[in-house]
Amino acid sequence: MPSAFQFQCHLVLIFLAASKGETRYLEVRDAGEDDPFLLLSEDLKRELSAGQIYRRSLRCIDMLSIEGQFTFTADQPQLHCATFFIGEPEELITIHYDFVNIDCQGGDFLKVFDGWILKGEKFPSSLDHPLTTSQRYVDFCESGNIQRSIRSSQNVAMIFFRIQLPGNGFTVTVKKNSNLFPCNVISQTPSGRFTMVIPHQHRNCSFSIIYPVVIKISDLILGHLNGLFLKKPSASCAGVGDFVELLGGAGLDPSKMFPLADLCHSFHGSAQMKIGCDNTVLRMVSSGKHINRVTFEYHQLDLQETETRKENSIEEFCFPSI
Repeated sequence: MPSAFQFQCHLVLIFLAASKGETRYLEVRDAGEDDPFLLLSEDLKRELSAGQIYRRSLRCIDMLSIEGQFTFTADQPQLHCATFFIGEPEELITIHYDFVNIDCQGGDFLKVFDGWILKGEKFPSSLDHPLTTSQRYVDFCESGNIQRSIRSSQNVAMIFFRIQLPGNGFTVTVKKNSNLFPCNVISQTPSGRFTMVIPHQHRNCSFSIIYPVVIKISDLILGHLNGLFLKKPSASCAGVGDFVELLGGAGLDPSKMFPLADLCHSFHGSAQMKIGCDNTVLRMVSSGKHINRVTFEYHQLDLQETETRKENSIEEFCFPSI
């Protein structure tokens, strides 16, 4: 059975898939008139492509993957609300406050978080983010007009808010910005292909896929030659300085996930791994001395693939969770 974490993540991504018309990835069955999913029609897509500003109201728990202007107005006291924002891997997200009417003195709040939080776990992890945890929060009640625009450090961000008086609320405009060297990414879909490049930067970058997957690394360029190790107590790339590791687990935070394999050497070819965990992360650790690059592709793991072993597979993990 799927874990509670996986159910929450899949629910968020169903919102995303529906809002983008990508139900070929996630099917929504028996949708009624009160279905909360926003399905973009072809006419609306044409209007948006023609430069129109997309506008709609926000729900207490919501998901956005499109630019536009969004308004929340409380119809009753709303104590625990959040909106998740996600872009393509090569996009950053800017959130601008157009209008805010909340009672900060009465206990209301409106906070932007640089990343995502689910069940107390953060993405990117504190080890992989350039800011401290406290710096990743921007509280409107503290900053006010001083900081009305906040840009994310990766393709995901979110807002938390509490609004107790009916009629109060806020309006935000969301825009996407290009990111030449995407670092930390949450995948919108259970399949894809991506190249991560870290150009002479001392940083760690994680690519998160909230599905059991088959992941195949086809190209890895590091600034040194060493070896390829499965994770064992006596075998690790930790002392190398530049390497890629595969992680698996049931939460969102890569630093709390189980290390499955280290790749410590450059190669051109194919290294494939089946990971049946609720969340799979490819993480590159870079010393800043070299230009490191990894290309990989992935697709959702099905039950038949758990029984079939392909050539160049490293090993299989986490299958009891699927």
